[in-house]
Amino acid sequence: MTFKALAIDLDGTLLIGDALPEAHWKAVAAASRAGLQVIIATARWRQMAERTAAETGIQGPIIACSGAQVYVPGTGDIFDHRLPGDFVEDLYDICNSYPCFASVAVGDDVFLKLDSEPDTSKLPDEMTWVPRLDSGSHGAPRLAIIQGTEVNEAIRRGLQPGYHDTVNIYDSIGPTGRTLLTITASAAHKGEALIACCAHLGIDPSEVVAFGDAENDIAMFKVAGLSVAMGQADDIVKAAATHVTKANTENGVAVAIDRLLSTGHL
Repeated sequence: MTFKALAIDLDGTLLIGDALPEAHWKAVAAASRAGLQVIIATARWRQMAERTAAETGIQGPIIACSGAQVYVPGTGDIFDHRLPGDFVEDLYDICNSYPCFASVAVGDDVFLKLDSEPDTSKLPDEMTWVPRLDSGSHGAPRLAIIQGTEVNEAIRRGLQPGYHDTVNIYDSIGPTGRTLLTITASAAHKGEALIACCAHLGIDPSEVVAFGDAENDIAMFKVAGLSVAMGQADDIVKAAATHVTKANTENGVAVAIDRLLSTGHL
């Protein structure tokens, strides 16, 4: 089969922390020169993904917020799903009851809940620190990312059973290597977002090779023609993929892309 696009996760896949390895940059550039569309597919919010796109020269659609948003440069959003209001109220009550790091992406703004004020000069332009989350001011987020052992256990225990039909709650790995809870609406996942990307590009999802390392990438693996799990991924992610490459610290994306370009298969 001739593949027409690559859909690549960022944290733990294309990136090491916040750094883009030279081998990965060169491989993505070679794929673009070969005529492949390159789609970023990340749990990061849109502006963070845009910064990586600018660094790599990627001009394709951006799957952001763990699949809750598909943003097309020059066009805007073509896919946009928000967390349900009743869940948001319950989530914020728990987050406000525990010391934690919580970020919620609402429209073009990102609100950061920390118990003590950070150095706001070091925050990105789209981010605002708040001491507490409020559903009236910070409602209808596409994505919530929560870090903290106690708060994450409370969310899993208190919310996941009652909202499992309407909300996705995934473990993901952040730039620091710590486990985060990544939360979206149930209709908001990388699989549906990839389908929307493909419809916009006029290609079939079977013509896409998807790369990822975390649980929230599995939905994307299910609709792509080929799927590549990173070497350091958990066994459940590897089992869901059609292929396993080397770890991101061993240039795993570059290894797979180079093979695809040179042989036409993995």
